[in-house]
Amino acid sequence: MNIRRARIDDADKACAVVRSSITELCHLDHGGDETYLARWLSNKTIENVRRWILASHFFVAEEGGRIVGVAAMHDSGKVTLNYVSPHARFRGVSKALMRSIEDDARAAGITECWLEASQTALRFYKALGYTPSEESYVLPVTRAPAIVLRKRLRALEISD
Repeated sequence: MNIRRARIDDADKACAVVRSSITELCHLDHGGDETYLARWLSNKTIENVRRWILASHFFVAEEGGRIVGVAAMHDSGKVTLNYVSPHARFRGVSKALMRSIEDDARAAGITECWLEASQTALRFYKALGYTPSEESYVLPVTRAPAIVLRKRLRALEISD
């Protein structure tokens, strides 16, 4: 598996990964509710993914030349995306992407990452050291309660 910064020409494949991950892997969150699912997917367009690639720290995971995962973070340390292709689930893709995001955050001087976890991914993020915060609000797109998790980042260790 290769983790690299996304390029603008990755947008269509990255968008497909996000949409299939939400549709096929996040059933715990959308429960098959077509209206809820449509709201969640409404901003997951190729054009928006192009914008996100240009405006954020956006990484893709590749296997055999195929994009199998995507992750993105704002300059604030907010992780905005972390999705994996259904066929690549439970193979370390999301963990490798999060490691890249956190390393990039440290290199940029960001001392804390935070995110809004889905029910599906909550246990995963907790296992990575993210802890629930006291923040409470409703997500604008899905209108679901936000589950905000935070993680203080340790400084990068420099070896000789």
